[in-house]
Amino acid sequence: MKFAIIGHDGPEGPTKRPVYRPAHLQRLKTLDNQGRLILAGPFADQTGSLMVIDVDSFAEAEAFAQKDPYTIHGVFQRVEIHPFTQVLPESSPDK
Repeated sequence: MKFAIIGHDGPEGPTKRPVYRPAHLQRLKTLDNQGRLILAGPFADQTGSLMVIDVDSFAEAEAFAQKDPYTIHGVFQRVEIHPFTQVLPESSPDK
């Protein structure tokens, strides 16, 4: 099941983001290597980030978000998690 994770940057986000970016990206690369990362990136207006991941449950998506270095170290002030239905581009049935 796919989930959209929206991380809203806190006031210290711009300062902390470059410090924790390597660890944040490493976690995403691990998920990507497992074929479970759909997309990820920061918002161009510098207010946060979007990650769409494919995991088994809401609890797994929540655990992933809560263990992210950006969440742990205060880049993200708030995180939202929403079940996500991908319409386009069409994905294969096993994703």
